Amino acid sequence: MGLNAFEEERDELGRVIIDDPNLIPKHMTEEEEHQFWENHAMSERLLEDSIIEDDDDLPPPRRTSTQPISLRIESDLLVRLQHLAELKNIPYQTLLKQFVTERVYEEEKREKVF
Repeated sequence: MGLNAFEEERDELGRVIIDDPNLIPKHMTEEEEHQFWENHAMSERLLEDSIIEDDDDLPPPRRTSTQPISLRIESDLLVRLQHLAELKNIPYQTLLKQFVTERVYEEEKREKVF
């Protein structure tokens, strides 16, 4: 049984099923968004289409073994790193490893290493 132009497909909770992403309003406030999704639901097709399977922006998985190194950096840079780590509530060595990992990955992408 087809729907005419004035009927809307609804789910079991009575919410209007959205099958076109253009029907989802842009720039809603949090309250407006809450009200919208109280009365609307995405179709299965739209849900499947919205899954992002692009791994291009993800760094490669971390290696499990680590090797200690000695690194000399300027004192002010160390203080800045420690401050950032404190804001993120992680050890500064961990933050430094994250920064190095991200940067190496970006360079590998740029140089088309993998």
